[in-house]
Amino acid sequence: MNRHAVAAIYRFEMARFRRTLWQSLATPVITTSLYFVVFGAAIGSRMGELDGVPYGAFIVPGLIMLSLFTESLSNASFGIYLPKFTGTIYEVLSAPVSAFELVLAYVGAAATKSLILGLVILATANLFVPVSISHPFWMVAFLVLTATTFCLFGFVLGIWANGFEQLQFIPMLVITPLTFLGGAFYSIDMLSPAWRTFSLFNPVVYLISGFRWSFYGSADVHIAASLAVTLGFLLLCMAVVVWIFRTGYRLKS
Repeated sequence: MNRHAVAAIYRFEMARFRRTLWQSLATPVITTSLYFVVFGAAIGSRMGELDGVPYGAFIVPGLIMLSLFTESLSNASFGIYLPKFTGTIYEVLSAPVSAFELVLAYVGAAATKSLILGLVILATANLFVPVSISHPFWMVAFLVLTATTFCLFGFVLGIWANGFEQLQFIPMLVITPLTFLGGAFYSIDMLSPAWRTFSLFNPVVYLISGFRWSFYGSADVHIAASLAVTLGFLLLCMAVVVWIFRTGYRLKS
């Protein structure tokens, strides 16, 4: 293990995070606060409890996941795309750094940023509504697994993208709609049987449901199914990353 190389890349990425601290933290927190004002106060005051949880508190896990998905993809994809764009990726590839060490550094830095953001949003949520965590261990586990998975996905996206427009394509046109349709602001049990069945084909449902279970002990789907889908998505992203480095897909051209 080339610890010095991993640490150097990790520190470089975290330094970029500190230089853009306002954009990286303040913007998502302000956006989340506006969600609380609109959904928690304006709409939540007219809604009853969902699964015994006030609506304002019910949407907290969904809001954290929404920010975690988009920021994890953005941090990881931009982190690897920028060296491609500037041409410095060839210096990294020619250095005595293995593919595992390279992914560990870039994905580790992106996941660290996402975890910090998730915890900051959780602290912000407590300013608006009382939030309880029934299963702290599983809350942290789902947070780490989800951040790591979407950072790996973002790493793949950054290698695949040929322009800044493509970096925004998947997060804006795929991930965000799936999150809004995945029970971030409602329980899928509120849907008709046909739409509920259709929603079960949305993988984001399992991620949000498992994370919400760690807070309130209730979920739209079984916790084992949520954990299985999360781990399955993680293994799929890891397999794609391994294939990319074995074939040199869009790294050596």
